[in-house]
Amino acid sequence: MPLIECVPNVSEGRRNDVIATLAASIDGPGVQLLDQSSDRSHNRTVYTFAGQAAALQEAVLRLFSAAVTAIDLRNHEGVHPRMGAVDVVPFVPLQGTAMEDCVVLAKRTAAAIAARLNVPMFLYEEAAPTDERRNLAEIRRGGLNGITYRMLQDAWRPDFGPKAPHPTAGATAIGARPILIAYNVNLASNRLGVAKRIASVIRASGGGFSCVKAMGVQLEQGIVQVSMNLTNYRETSMTTVFDAIAREAAVDGVRVLESEIVGLVPADALPPEPRRRLKLREADLDRVLERRLERCST
Repeated sequence: MPLIECVPNVSEGRRNDVIATLAASIDGPGVQLLDQSSDRSHNRTVYTFAGQAAALQEAVLRLFSAAVTAIDLRNHEGVHPRMGAVDVVPFVPLQGTAMEDCVVLAKRTAAAIAARLNVPMFLYEEAAPTDERRNLAEIRRGGLNGITYRMLQDAWRPDFGPKAPHPTAGATAIGARPILIAYNVNLASNRLGVAKRIASVIRASGGGFSCVKAMGVQLEQGIVQVSMNLTNYRETSMTTVFDAIAREAAVDGVRVLESEIVGLVPADALPPEPRRRLKLREADLDRVLERRLERCST
């Protein structure tokens, strides 16, 4: 059966009742909810689900309706950049589907959300109409205030929806992309400067590893984190960035506490003995895409 994965990032990671309500909204015919990952410091939840195109579009519409009702960005705080109640919605081709199928789905879904809920939608990555819109970080630069200002310019009008952000739900980036790994390494330190320095060294934009986006953030637990997206894990692996972070942290007399996965990862992205090799949290050892898909199909 052709399958597409959808991985919305929602700007709520603290209110358990809202997180559960949003998860319930996704449920419907033809949709398999595979995972949800919430983080209080980021104040963000990542939902992972899969299905065929028509079913996924309806699930995303239900999620948006629930999120617009429950989330007010004017009262939102968190260490992760965000511009929308539903901040970003990527579609990822899995078995029996092509990237173009996801591009078509992203455009159809964006048009439906904008028409129904009046939320501006920006197409990104493979669905972007221009190269300037491909990079999610560029669209989301400056968060809600940044996109609000840029939308005053003709060059930054959304692909669908009104010419100004929704008053409480902001704006959303929606697109199509290959599999991405959201991977964080926590340091046994409260020194934010250490995490920021390491992030600047390892990310591609700073001359570090290709296909790595990284930032240093402070967590509620009194420690710091190097938070990353690995956009091509075959080119730069989890092991490569973990080892680099451990080396750089040692320069500052800091050790790696643990690492964590946000969402799901392909089985071949994990090294043998990931608990030992990556200091991966016990709870994350089962965050494997193929295993979750297999469970849902049995």
